[in-house]
Amino acid sequence: MSKSPLRILGIDPGTNFLGYGILEVQGKEIRVIESGVLTLTHLSASDEKLRRIFERTTSLITIHQPRELAIEAPFFGKNIQSMLKLGRAQGVSIAAALAQNIPYTEYAPRKVKQAVTGKGGASKEQVAAMLEHILQIPVRGELSEDASDALGVAVCHYYQISGKVLPGGKGNNWTSFVKQNPKRILP
Repeated sequence: MSKSPLRILGIDPGTNFLGYGILEVQGKEIRVIESGVLTLTHLSASDEKLRRIFERTTSLITIHQPRELAIEAPFFGKNIQSMLKLGRAQGVSIAAALAQNIPYTEYAPRKVKQAVTGKGGASKEQVAAMLEHILQIPVRGELSEDASDALGVAVCHYYQISGKVLPGGKGNNWTSFVKQNPKRILP
């Protein structure tokens, strides 16, 4: 009897565009169940945007029954107001997961890039190219950056919880990572 598949909801938070992706993992197979973007640019009121984020996250959880939420952490930029808005969007998504007893894990953008490409400083294009290879779906030109980022967060989380080697992880070194994962290394 095989174990039931693991579903992970990945979210790239934002108050104008919120990317999401649902991965299903069974054995060594990873497949995308759904990905997309919640567009909120037509709304001007912050409370309405946050309500819609909560509703969409709740809906995704209800429909797809993920066991875990992986969410990208807001990064510090030049505009503190933007960072605060991102933090609110992230918090609302986390609250929606917690309301349904779904645990969450937060990942810094650099950690996601490191997990997906092997390079913490990788470009969005490099991350998208590697996601195409890992997930066997078209990403570049097909998905928005937000949806692609959300899938990257979900893949990062899968690698983290499955014990798959992450560069720089405990008891790990770059040489052993390259030997174990030659297709995950970009030129």
